[in-house]
Amino acid sequence: MIILQLPEQAGSEPVQQEIDAEARRRVSGPGLRTFLAITDRYGIPTRDRIALLGEPSNSTYHEWVKKARAAAPLSLPLDTLTRISGVLGVHKALGVLFPIEAEGLTWLKGPHRGEAFGGQAPLEVMIGGGLDGILTVRRYLDGWRGGLRGGPGEGADIEPVRPTDLVFT
Repeated sequence: MIILQLPEQAGSEPVQQEIDAEARRRVSGPGLRTFLAITDRYGIPTRDRIALLGEPSNSTYHEWVKKARAAAPLSLPLDTLTRISGVLGVHKALGVLFPIEAEGLTWLKGPHRGEAFGGQAPLEVMIGGGLDGILTVRRYLDGWRGGLRGGPGEGADIEPVRPTDLVFT
């Protein structure tokens, strides 16, 4: 059994949610099938899908795919399920922000000057940045959907971090 520590709400204790083996088995097949449908739609090659899923071996990846497509019992690691959840969140946000799918794909695959991307395409950040890269793109899109205008800087809804804000001990 794995315990997931959920963020606390103002004035309340942290909430812990159990993610047991049965819960992972229940969501693994449908989650992976959805991930495959999205990556098919986006034209993401197998090597990049494997990177997005956390670098399982080729044989492990293909075994997961085989089981998922056959609706056979499958239990993915929590890290892999978290990565899949991040990709699903990115897909959902792109659908909200870009009613025309081709525009969303152009944004996802094109280079960006935003601080979160450093000239890279968001998809490159997701593939090369591991779980943190996936969640960075998801948070960026969620912030954009919520009204944050591109991160710190002029006209943004938050103040930029200054060197005097950093404290090393």
